[in-house]
Amino acid sequence: MATTTSPLPFQVHHGPHVAIFPLMAKGHTMPLLDLACLLRGRGLADVTFVTTPGNASFVRAALRRGGAGDAAVLELAYPAAGRAPAGGEGAEGVASASSFAAFAESTSALRPRFEEALAALRTPASLLVADGFLYWAHASAAALGVPSVSFLGTSAFAHVARDAFVRDKPGAPAASPQLDDDDDDDDATTATYYTAPEFPHLQFSIRDLVPPPLPLIDLDAKMAAAVAASRGLIVNTFYDLEGRYIEHWNHHIGPKVWAIGPLWLARQSTSSFSGTGSELHAKPSWMQWLDEMAAAGKPVVYISLGTLAAISDAQLKEVADGLDMAGVNFLWALRPDNNSDDLGTGYDEESVVGRGNKVVREWVDQRQILRHPSVRGFVSHCGWNSVLESVAAGVPLVAWPCEFEQPMNAKFVVDELRIGVRVHASDGAIGGLVKSEEITRAVKEVMFGEAATAMALRVTEIAAQAQLAVSDGGSSWKEVEEMISELCVW
Repeated sequence: MATTTSPLPFQVHHGPHVAIFPLMAKGHTMPLLDLACLLRGRGLADVTFVTTPGNASFVRAALRRGGAGDAAVLELAYPAAGRAPAGGEGAEGVASASSFAAFAESTSALRPRFEEALAALRTPASLLVADGFLYWAHASAAALGVPSVSFLGTSAFAHVARDAFVRDKPGAPAASPQLDDDDDDDDATTATYYTAPEFPHLQFSIRDLVPPPLPLIDLDAKMAAAVAASRGLIVNTFYDLEGRYIEHWNHHIGPKVWAIGPLWLARQSTSSFSGTGSELHAKPSWMQWLDEMAAAGKPVVYISLGTLAAISDAQLKEVADGLDMAGVNFLWALRPDNNSDDLGTGYDEESVVGRGNKVVREWVDQRQILRHPSVRGFVSHCGWNSVLESVAAGVPLVAWPCEFEQPMNAKFVVDELRIGVRVHASDGAIGGLVKSEEITRAVKEVMFGEAATAMALRVTEIAAQAQLAVSDGGSSWKEVEEMISELCVW
């Protein structure tokens, strides 16, 4: 059954009404919660936020804290016959890329109830913003005469690169990619680099372009078709950061990119939302610890490898030993299910804290952490949310891509923006074991190396550009107005 709760603001306001439907994963939901708070905070549209019962309390709490407590929340329950996905109602429960594809596909069980609920809204929707992984939702909206835009939570750079990879199939013998000087010219399969003709300044390692499992390839094709049939693609970015790739997409690929980010900064310009509600309570222990580090004049590196990738015990030990050898103070946010207490030889969690560091096994406010003055570096998997949050906070990155489009984001951070250092697995493979010595090297280079000052200055400049983009009259500020004005039918 679909249920909705709302103070019924739509009976008073007769402007646009935007329905927002993210994939049920925190990394996909949070940017669209930011969008909902932005639309309400600026009075641009009424909002109905679509989710499932298992995610509804998180959504409602975030909307209240973001000043959008008057937004309606529409809950879609999985049908009893279809049941919720194996990992539960959130993607954080999945264990692999193939499982992630299965999770995304399983959401189609919600389609009949979504169509019924969308058609029954008290005030008809003027626009649907739906996650690209919910490709079927766009067809549902079209059948009801509701225009839709796609949201894919990665960079314009990665979107453009993906289009070139799909077209040229680098690594395949017929693709004839550029060869490394040491390669045998008689065997195209030994090529180590690919260069897209449109961007000759960029070389992509073939090792970074590992084909996804078949279920993800099939899902990607469905998503691409849904994006192509929609009225545009919302990208959480801004023109000063990715203008070259936004323009390329708009002129050569399409449909139009709506660059309206960084959404969390844009949302902050209209509310006091902090992300966790910690402003209403005592500071969490990790913020108190960062305050102590700042008072002592000790710079901190923050480590978080995302909410989806599970880290092996062997890799945990390598990270702990690498940080120890780097001689830095660190705050390390682990997934709650990474429950190993042994973080390295003679280096269990108790000894970590004893050496002036901190390990956290709970949901933390990463945005708040990155904006703390003591944090000078971020060891990240390079999911786009994390990259953008680090950029907007002015913090350089140690780029450690693990899966999906993360190698492309890492490439953008290191080679294009020049605000990070890449780490590589010992066998060169994405997802392979990264040794402690490699972690030590990269962390030292970002925190203390010769290039550290230049990276810090560069990312500070980009952070200022991000703030300007979301301020009154900035590129993202104007773009969201144009999107609502152009696309909404009301």
